[in-house]
Amino acid sequence: MGREITEEKLLKYFKITEEALNRLEIAVHEKSLLMKVAEDFLTMARSYFEDARYYYERGDYVTAFAALNYAHGFIDAGVRLGVFRGEDDRLFAFG
Repeated sequence: MGREITEEKLLKYFKITEEALNRLEIAVHEKSLLMKVAEDFLTMARSYFEDARYYYERGDYVTAFAALNYAHGFIDAGVRLGVFRGEDDRLFAFG
């Protein structure tokens, strides 16, 4: 019970994180000092998401799951900080 990362669970989190990335909106003005933060957080979220795909394709579900959690952590941190707009509490922890 809950001691392994199944492919079903991993695919569920891939879907949620991918949808969050696709629906994410930057909430700060382009001239805001926080725009760099928003861009950095988005880059990190996308990079970790791609890392998750890389590890998933190689069968390393543990590392893929960890990378997905980092990706979604950057998304949620950006929403919490206010640099991203995330209204859907199914996708964003602080929406």
